[in-house]
Amino acid sequence: MGTFDLQELLSAFIVLFAVIDIFGAIPIILDQKQKGRKVDALRATVIAFALLLGFFFAGDMMLRLFQVDIASFAVAGAFVIFLMSLEMILDIEIFKNVGPIKEATLVPLVFPLLAGAGSFTTLLSLRAEYASVNIIVALVLNMACVFFVLKMTGRIERLLGKGGIYVIRKFFGIILLAISVRLFTANLTSLFEQFHVLK
Repeated sequence: MGTFDLQELLSAFIVLFAVIDIFGAIPIILDQKQKGRKVDALRATVIAFALLLGFFFAGDMMLRLFQVDIASFAVAGAFVIFLMSLEMILDIEIFKNVGPIKEATLVPLVFPLLAGAGSFTTLLSLRAEYASVNIIVALVLNMACVFFVLKMTGRIERLLGKGGIYVIRKFFGIILLAISVRLFTANLTSLFEQFHVLK
């Protein structure tokens, strides 16, 4: 599990907060509500947390099954985070939701908005750098934020306004872009070192 470190906790929290992007999801949540699709805040938060925590612990085992190491996965994750940041900064859609499930709490809220490919890859990418205890605490704090935002969606939108939500999305898009570059360079170095050892 490693040792508790406040700086690692804050870094992991910011990364996960930017990837989950619950404020950026507010317009989508409101759209679902306007279409008459119920959104259960507690159920969505619990299911998303269970999925993310399960992948955090079992994802490593899955990688070993496919003979992929954490550094390689982190580099792949950096590409996914990079593409997500481009979506947020450039207002383009790269990841399309074409799933068959029509219930709003599960799709699109839990998957892919809260517990999607970006969140999964980010969790394992973070494991390459931070102690597990700091990532888990950061995840719990993020889920608390998610629950709060889901319960207060209408008020938050009125408070921030469409412009405020737009600015937050752009700001976290730039943070994600920087994080993806750092993850890529840090883990690419590790991969090169492994390659030289093998040679």
